[in-house]
Amino acid sequence: MNKKRFRLLVFFMSLSLIGIILVQLYWINTSLAKNDEQFKYHVQQVIGSVADKINNKELKEFVTKFEELKDSIGKEPETSVLRKIFFLEQDTKTKETIIYTNTLIAENYGISGSFFDKSLDSVNVSGLVADRKTEIYKGNPIDNSGVSMNPTPDVTIQKKGGISSLEKAYFELYSKDIVSVRPIQQRISQEEIEALLTEELIKYGVNTPFEFGVYSNGLATKVRSNLFRYDKKSTYGVPIFKDGDGVAQYQLLVSFPQKSKFLFSSIVGITALSILFTLVIVLTYSSALNQLLKQKQISEIKTDFINNMTHEFKTPIATINLALDAIKNPKIIDDKEKVQRYLQMIKDENKRMHAQVENVLRISKLEKNELDISKEPTDVIETLENAIEHISLIVEDREGVINTHFNANRTTILLNEMHFTNVLVNILDNAIKYSPDAPIIDVYTENIKDFILIKIQDQGAGMSKVAQKRVFEKFYREHTGDIHNVKGHGLGLAYVKQIVDDHNGQIFVESEKGKGSTFILKMPLIN
Repeated sequence: MNKKRFRLLVFFMSLSLIGIILVQLYWINTSLAKNDEQFKYHVQQVIGSVADKINNKELKEFVTKFEELKDSIGKEPETSVLRKIFFLEQDTKTKETIIYTNTLIAENYGISGSFFDKSLDSVNVSGLVADRKTEIYKGNPIDNSGVSMNPTPDVTIQKKGGISSLEKAYFELYSKDIVSVRPIQQRISQEEIEALLTEELIKYGVNTPFEFGVYSNGLATKVRSNLFRYDKKSTYGVPIFKDGDGVAQYQLLVSFPQKSKFLFSSIVGITALSILFTLVIVLTYSSALNQLLKQKQISEIKTDFINNMTHEFKTPIATINLALDAIKNPKIIDDKEKVQRYLQMIKDENKRMHAQVENVLRISKLEKNELDISKEPTDVIETLENAIEHISLIVEDREGVINTHFNANRTTILLNEMHFTNVLVNILDNAIKYSPDAPIIDVYTENIKDFILIKIQDQGAGMSKVAQKRVFEKFYREHTGDIHNVKGHGLGLAYVKQIVDDHNGQIFVESEKGKGSTFILKMPLIN
């Protein structure tokens, strides 16, 4: 996959993921807005119902007290007819005439406003009564000239009583005038409002804490809950105790401190699932993108590896071909010394190619767990000295030096001598290869608890932070200009890491660019 197509794929995948997240956020926001509207509607219904109950409570108390006072007077009231309605109907079949009369009468028991409030002597309270009478005549009781022919009805039905709606309006007007002068704490208590609000909120399913307060012309009164605070977003109000002109001096305000929590609680389940699935998509996307990047890196590394291996094989093959051509030369074939020299060159180059192939096969076998590594108790100092001996000639050729500092007292570990020697040789060989000048290498050993630490320190080129993290990856090599200026194919340290892991040990690297590197092996001791 070329870079342009790869970038385009990543762009569209990222765009789709961002789109999914934005859609989820839009849905959550829309759901919260809808819940807020529904909450507002229910709360307005609740406080409207509470306001009606508060107003009706005063009217009911007023009517009850009026009836008690009326009964206690024990005398007939003064009456006056306010309005009289007359209705006549005649049945042509039965020749019956029905006369219906409804008389509205005001009854005055002499009850003044002082009975309800001492400051209202001038208010005179009276009641309304409806006198309803139905008279049935056999025949027409009135002649054509309007003169009564039969003044006595055959059937008379008479009812006398209050007029519900009109009487209610009549008493409501009185009660508003009378109680309007009372202080608010005498008209309604904190406990009564709290009980009414609780009852109505439960009825509408609004199960969240609330606070309330009664305000008079924008100023707080004593009728309020202890924690009431006005908040524009979560406080709702309704006028109460309107006067005869429909003007309200007081307002009931109700606030919901945990409104946001209550609104979100209704969608918390589906929101949690939505977030969970979105996280799964994000993690899957991240993993897929990470795998794509790794595959791209591996592809580049493998290309680098193939190019490098081709170069590594090309040189010895060319050397072998040249040596063979030289041996074929009649002038040289008789010179045993030169023939022996060319044969040694062919052998050395062949050995080098074989070592490279062995490294590749060794790594492959390690990954498939096909490499049989038998271990036995061994003095690791002897293995170290053996590894140093392997590369001593190369160090001398480079005019370098290896300094040993063996300070460990306990040195016996369980290891495979051949493979562990290869581990040490690989690290020492890297220290030589990456030293631009004469290599100076220090080898340290020390005991820490039940472990032995082996430190191999060089004063070479060092590594960047990125290289330190990836130095044990297969095929990885840090380039220093020309890809072939340091021989190798990025398998040595990968092999080292796998062998150390198989020995239940650990390997670390400390390095600074231009100041050299230190490889640290931490191996478990055996008692």
